[in-house]
Amino acid sequence: MFAYCSDPSQLDGLTWLSCYLTTGKHFDFYWSFVTVLTLLAVTAPAALAFGFAGAMAARAPFLPLRVIGKTYTAMVRGIPDIIFFLFFVIALDQGIEWIMHQVRCPDWSEPIRQGLEFRVCPEAKVPHGSAPQSVHRIYGAGLAVFTFALVFGAFVANVLSGAMAAVPRAQLETGESYGMSQGQVFRRILVPQMWVYALPGLSNLWMILLKATPLLFLLGVQDVVYWARELGGAKTSAFEYPHPDWRLWYFLVLLVFYLAMTKVSEIFLTRLQRRLSHGQATADGEAQRRAAA
Repeated sequence: MFAYCSDPSQLDGLTWLSCYLTTGKHFDFYWSFVTVLTLLAVTAPAALAFGFAGAMAARAPFLPLRVIGKTYTAMVRGIPDIIFFLFFVIALDQGIEWIMHQVRCPDWSEPIRQGLEFRVCPEAKVPHGSAPQSVHRIYGAGLAVFTFALVFGAFVANVLSGAMAAVPRAQLETGESYGMSQGQVFRRILVPQMWVYALPGLSNLWMILLKATPLLFLLGVQDVVYWARELGGAKTSAFEYPHPDWRLWYFLVLLVFYLAMTKVSEIFLTRLQRRLSHGQATADGEAQRRAAA
């Protein structure tokens, strides 16, 4: 980055460190923090959408839909996350390529599954082999977001189902007595009231999601853990900036990052809980009423 960094072998001290910390790989490391934050910003609402749909399906009066909702919640929650991540991403990727193969190569005569190998025609590869590297990264990140949302959506569905059941039945009956339809009671009473009961569980899931982001490494995404291990490992004289094993210091940076994210999350969620509990017949709402009295 700096002009004096052209010959690293002639550098020492802070000058060497300034050049070392501004290499292209280090900028990839810094950018990986943005990748993690972007994943959280996209995955959290996506998981909430999956969870809301799952909770609605589990409460549906239509039996097949109710079975689908309960099966989704029970199955995903019962599979270890790491197994689901390793299996589902491969299955999803191959499923997409199989569909593209059927569409683009209908005359293909060779079997797709050849022993342990999965082979489709070149036109069915997703993304295409000639696509830019950025397209491959976006595709991989998209699979990661979908997988995270699907897994955590099952837990969100369980939390929202419990929150809906916790809303006092008397409030729903009051709405019905005023002539509201079932849809109006759901939209105007049940959904607004359930959030105060759901937030503690959703807060825990957010913290778990935050701690689960290092699993991106298993999905082929070059995240903060990947770069910390890559840059911190010992480098011999064959590299431009040789150094001993510095992984401890890189992982300490990750420790500070995740602790800071946890603290910011706790402050935000505590304030949100107080806001939602204001005027509600809950323990937190009653505590606020007594404090104001």
